[in-house]
Amino acid sequence: MKTVEELIKLLTLEKVDEQTFVGGNYITPWGRVFGGQVLGQSLHAAYQTVPADRVAHSMHAYFILAGDVNEPITYEVDTIRDGGSFTTRRVVAKQKGRAIFNMAASFQLRQAGFDHQVSMPNVLPPEVLLPDIEQFAVLKDTLPDLYRRLTIMHPNAIEFRPVESLEMMQRADPYRHVWIKTKEKTEVDLPMQHQMLAYASDYNLLTTAARPHLEKVLTQPVFFASLDHAMWFHRDFRMDEWLLYAIDSPSASNSRGFSRGNLFNQSGILVASVVQEGLMRQMKKE
Repeated sequence: MKTVEELIKLLTLEKVDEQTFVGGNYITPWGRVFGGQVLGQSLHAAYQTVPADRVAHSMHAYFILAGDVNEPITYEVDTIRDGGSFTTRRVVAKQKGRAIFNMAASFQLRQAGFDHQVSMPNVLPPEVLLPDIEQFAVLKDTLPDLYRRLTIMHPNAIEFRPVESLEMMQRADPYRHVWIKTKEKTEVDLPMQHQMLAYASDYNLLTTAARPHLEKVLTQPVFFASLDHAMWFHRDFRMDEWLLYAIDSPSASNSRGFSRGNLFNQSGILVASVVQEGLMRQMKKE
């Protein structure tokens, strides 16, 4: 995934009929369909079935089976409700007739109401930080396997600038702050902005839950997989402008890690919130 154009093409589905859509896959180095791809594509499918004056305000998803990157994904949309203010859709993603993912999304008319938000954390701005791919370079000689894993997983269409350095990442605190944006300027509508953010939101969440356990994570194999994912879109934003992803992980238990994140623009406006639970299972050494 080298360009934003390729990302938009990935997220844009082929229409089969009024309720059915088909999408291709980003061929991941790890061999399974990337969760952020299915989040973005399912939201695209839902958006195709709602009135143009409705915008997504929330989505709640479950990852059921690992997707096969070599098989297209069919998205079936159920019209749950069309109300006066809210529109509700359910999307089921399938491969070979089996559900691999499902998602419920709610859309709303723009309406006036109360307005408040939490404050953005006081962190270094993106202009003084190095991209993560450049920060990884210090691992090339000391931890070559980790360096290889981090670089092959990198989505080149999106730039990440972590606030915490790799040295700071060795601490046990389950917190992380990462600036994100697309590498190129692009003029797309708000639905596609939502779809691209859904795609990007799957990065850095589960790894934050692993931070208190880095000694084990770095020395023995650990299997990571998203289990569920929810997002709330609070205010408009642009993906080609810097957003601060402020992430924390309140808990890890029973082989699951739980993380949550808030996304702020550079003016300190809270634009979206995310929560995710994922599998973090130690693998047996052969």
